[in-house]
Amino acid sequence: MTTTMVFTFVGADKPGLVEQLAQTVSKHGGNWLESRMSELAGQFAGIVQVAVSEAQQPALRAALTALSGKDLTIVVAVAEPRGADKEDCRNLRLSIIGNDRPGIVREVAMALAARHINVREMDTTISSAPMSGAPMFEAVASIQVPRTLDMAELNDQLDAVANALTVDIDLEESLR
Repeated sequence: MTTTMVFTFVGADKPGLVEQLAQTVSKHGGNWLESRMSELAGQFAGIVQVAVSEAQQPALRAALTALSGKDLTIVVAVAEPRGADKEDCRNLRLSIIGNDRPGIVREVAMALAARHINVREMDTTISSAPMSGAPMFEAVASIQVPRTLDMAELNDQLDAVANALTVDIDLEESLR
């Protein structure tokens, strides 16, 4: 029987890091399924989902954990089986853009969490504004909204957050 594991890693950005992880997974009969990886501030970080036989799972966990050291940190978890996406939820795409300032993610996350909205995926970036060169914050998130939630009230709350932070926040149906 096959089990699914998820591990996160962060380490100094250098050639061979992904190869070392992939070799470790392969050596234990694992199959690299999905991953998200990125270099940020000189560190290379990622999250990886692998399938491995139940018999090999403890050895793979131990081998990945053994890679942790001075320049690399790895955390391993066994994935819990999950059913299909909740039928009682709507999948929406949330986008944010505006001048960068502290607290944007915190304020939006608080508004979502207060309404039991699940953030499934989120990417954020800082770029330069075209004319002024000022730092611009941009975020795109996939969220799951309970179907029973009053969308007008959610839009009003997000508008209030957007006005307080002087950013634009948009919600739209997700294509996923």
